[in-house]
Amino acid sequence: MPSAEIITIGTEILLGEIVDTNTRYIARLLRGMGVDLYRTITIGDNTERIAEAIRGSMKHAEIVITTGGLGPTVDDPTRDAVALAMGVETEFREDLWDQVVAVISRYGRKPSENQKRQAYVPKGALGITNPVGTAPCFIVETERNAVISLPGVPNEMEYILHESIVPYLQKRFDLNEIIKIRILHCAGLGEGMIDEKIADLETLSNPTIGLAAHTGVVDIRIAAKARNEAEADEMIAIIEKDVRERLGDVVFGADEDQLEDAALNAVASRGWSLIGIESGLDGMLARKLPHTASLPDLNSGSLMDILRSARIESKTDAAIGVIASVEHRTADIALITPHGEKTHHISYGGPPRSVTRWAVNLALDWLRRRARENG
Repeated sequence: MPSAEIITIGTEILLGEIVDTNTRYIARLLRGMGVDLYRTITIGDNTERIAEAIRGSMKHAEIVITTGGLGPTVDDPTRDAVALAMGVETEFREDLWDQVVAVISRYGRKPSENQKRQAYVPKGALGITNPVGTAPCFIVETERNAVISLPGVPNEMEYILHESIVPYLQKRFDLNEIIKIRILHCAGLGEGMIDEKIADLETLSNPTIGLAAHTGVVDIRIAAKARNEAEADEMIAIIEKDVRERLGDVVFGADEDQLEDAALNAVASRGWSLIGIESGLDGMLARKLPHTASLPDLNSGSLMDILRSARIESKTDAAIGVIASVEHRTADIALITPHGEKTHHISYGGPPRSVTRWAVNLALDWLRRRARENG
């Protein structure tokens, strides 16, 4: 199977002025086609540097996809950069110019002279029409490589990718495999402890298993490469069953599942009503749990008392309270259920800005587990 690299072009991306969403979109599409992504790169609007990156990517991967830099201005360097990387000149294509004129005429305008730049492509390139924008695309082929240049505008890039590039790649590289991903979400154990329990699975070559730690949540990625979706699903199901048996209640969901939904579903399965109290969280818990009040300057000594009063006043079965201190990197959690009362004071060793998210995720998992307990 071929491998690929993605080169995102644009100084505004390099400087953090806009967010690059194209790389993620292309990467996920390539993954689904069974193409291994070797590396992604972001480069500013510099012809020589882009050309150097393209030459390097061609050594590593058969498929090189660039996005951006195909506009009509002098700081749109992709055409010249690809030509430089290939050792050829650019050439004017009348058919591509006709396309540019046709698109602009839809708006009742005539193209300006500088827009002719968009009809230039590296000599010998395959021109790709862009029915949803003014920047034509192109593919430069060698015996081993396909260098594909797409617009930077996301909706244009996505349209051309599906309509023109996917069929091209399937035919050129005889793509007949898919890669499918399943993400298992875990809470209650750290990345190191989870790794100890499934370390042998992480050495598998297909499916592959990897861990990604977030704040209070750890993801387990299972990726299977197969000839079809049914085969991939079967491979994933075997590994998922093994992981769930080893980790038990640590796994709270998969793919799009959220920890707050797992907690609320556990509470609902008990038939409990729930109220929440938070302080120092900037409304984070309130955004995840309904009927949660944000109170200023609440201290740990009064948390349980206030929670008891709130539960009695609201006539609910359960109540949860969370206080976080970014300054001290600590949190207090209080929980009242028909099973009894619990409190917990904890310290956080990570970045201060992550304290609130960590405290909320810890509290949600505590609520989820308590609701699933017997008695």
